[in-house]
Amino acid sequence: MADFDLPFPMPKQALQKVECLPYPLVTKGKVREVFDMGDALLMVATDRVSAFDVVMEEGLAGKGILLTQISLYWFAQAGAITQHHLVKDHTARIAELGRDYPELRYRSMIVKKLTPLPIEAVVRGYLSGSGWKAYQESGKLFEYDLPSDLQESSQLPQPLFTPTTKAASGHDMPIDCTDGAKLIGENPFQRIHDLSIELYQMGVERADTADIILADTKFEFGTDAEGQIHLIDEILTPDSSRYWSKNTYQPGGAQPSYDKQFVRDYLESLEWDKAPPAPALPANVLAGTLDRYIEAYVKITGGSE
Repeated sequence: MADFDLPFPMPKQALQKVECLPYPLVTKGKVREVFDMGDALLMVATDRVSAFDVVMEEGLAGKGILLTQISLYWFAQAGAITQHHLVKDHTARIAELGRDYPELRYRSMIVKKLTPLPIEAVVRGYLSGSGWKAYQESGKLFEYDLPSDLQESSQLPQPLFTPTTKAASGHDMPIDCTDGAKLIGENPFQRIHDLSIELYQMGVERADTADIILADTKFEFGTDAEGQIHLIDEILTPDSSRYWSKNTYQPGGAQPSYDKQFVRDYLESLEWDKAPPAPALPANVLAGTLDRYIEAYVKITGGSE
């Protein structure tokens, strides 16, 4: 593990499943489990690792803590821009939860009961991933015209909003802004567009001071009973964003990123059809991946070495 002095304890064993809580399970995703506390929801980030939509047998001890603490850092900044899903007495309630369930204290968020909107709000500042693939095929970034001389990982002339559907399983699919507005309504869509660009710029400015690049990210939003929009889920974590080192950035190819790239690269080197069961992950791959998450936490939040 990277030699950083973190402000919270890191577990020796990965938490793969949340058990023995007195709250009913509402949803179970690849990483997070959500429980109904009555007046609010308890969102717990486990240490499960997924790649190519398959959950690995091995967990990454402390990953859920790092993701949660990065999100909490960003929610504190985002509060100046928009409402979000954390309850007002979040800190006190998490401390109370931690007395009975210490393993959950740093990896949990207590959040409002909101209705998620059925789109992923994606903002891209650089040409990478599925955006690069679309540009190679059409010369455009989905619905947006772009200069003809861009390379993989080139910075875009300006950040672009490229929403996707929100798939219950499998891959989300891109939609254009017209269809997005039809799906959730013109005014909510415009509000989410504007908030997403502003939140992305917030992330870009902070990342720049930490010598990293926020290439792209996705946000999720939900509405309360009055129809007011709130930022939900995770925010600007390595799992929901593409972070690159500014010092090694070089357009013209894929960039090393602060996420589970070590896992994906290892799996790509195997003869695996990307269907369960997943191959076993060796210790060095797990350690290298965790080091990237730790480094991302330290750089983003300014945590001490």
